[in-house]
Amino acid sequence: MKASAGGCPPPTSRRRLGDDADETGADISPSQTVRPSTLGPVRQTYAGADDFPPIAKAYVQVSGVVREMGLFRRARGFYALVGAALALALGAASACFVLLGENWFQLLIAACLGVIFTQVAFLAHEAAHRQILASGTANDRLGVVLAGAIGMSMAWWDRKHSRHHANPNRVGKDPDIAVDTISFLQEDAARTRGLRRLITRQQGWLFFPLLLLEGVNLHVQSIVALCARGPVKRRWVELALLAVRFAVFLVPLFLVLPFGMAVAFLGVQLAVFGVYMGASFAPNHKGMPVIAPDARLDFFSKQVRTSRNIRGGWWATALYGGLNHQIEHHLFPSMARPYLGKAREVVRDFCRSHDVPYVEASMGESYARVVAYLNQVGLAARDPFVCPAAAGLGRA
Repeated sequence: MKASAGGCPPPTSRRRLGDDADETGADISPSQTVRPSTLGPVRQTYAGADDFPPIAKAYVQVSGVVREMGLFRRARGFYALVGAALALALGAASACFVLLGENWFQLLIAACLGVIFTQVAFLAHEAAHRQILASGTANDRLGVVLAGAIGMSMAWWDRKHSRHHANPNRVGKDPDIAVDTISFLQEDAARTRGLRRLITRQQGWLFFPLLLLEGVNLHVQSIVALCARGPVKRRWVELALLAVRFAVFLVPLFLVLPFGMAVAFLGVQLAVFGVYMGASFAPNHKGMPVIAPDARLDFFSKQVRTSRNIRGGWWATALYGGLNHQIEHHLFPSMARPYLGKAREVVRDFCRSHDVPYVEASMGESYARVVAYLNQVGLAARDPFVCPAAAGLGRA
């Protein structure tokens, strides 16, 4: 590759990447176009249509096989058992809370509630995708109730999540890679200032500690969205559900426990809820190829190439609420959780026969890739205008 006068590659050059990752840690093997940057030498590779050649009728073929296998049918028995198990767990936790009284072992109950609420969130997510019941309206109502039970707005979540499913990892269209406390794109990282820049520089290592606050963030974002101007579907229903939920949860908490213990209980519950929620959704796309805003990709390619599965058996499916089969979930969002594993075999075989990368990783590997990717992106916040080639020669 030829270098420009300053020793840096020209903005419109093309580069060959390694088989496993690009310079941002993304899992991608084909060459990618380096889009011109507005921030000098800061350039993150975005995948375009040339990087993902369209596969004729790929989705039609795969979905046809899956349909013939009967994998789009409902799994009412499974969800009834999961719902009953969660209701039993919640009842047991409530009973233990009352029996323990003023005891610091209550913090164990708080941690258990964080896990239970996350499992309820998985069911709400599945209801929003219409995986549980036969009727779309019934699924919507169930999702609203389940989300309200854990203090979240389904209207806010569904709007945000639908945009993500339509354009996973696409710059400017996927809200899950929009700049927040964490920067997922190098150009966003380079623009950070003050405290956010300090965080961004080490954001990979800080990712899981920051998730301790994600539970609070989910509650706040839900309330803000419901109170915002403009039309909001079922605004007053959801506000009423949130009011009841917080009253039922907080009033007994502060009546039964001393103030300090109650605050600690609430802190532990929110921390576990936030970490579990964030750790369940983060491994799915972070560190996978980022799609250019103007790229036109077929449905199969954009869903498979931007998603990562987590290897594991039934325990992984239970732990992640089916999100470990992220590729299949994105291809068939209305497919019930018990059938995603069978669909995986079909999709994986199709990808192998058509030379399409099908990315799977262990739980540890997936988190390591997320941390590495975020740290690499965070480098842009350290000195975004230093030319890497010149810096290597000591001339930056």
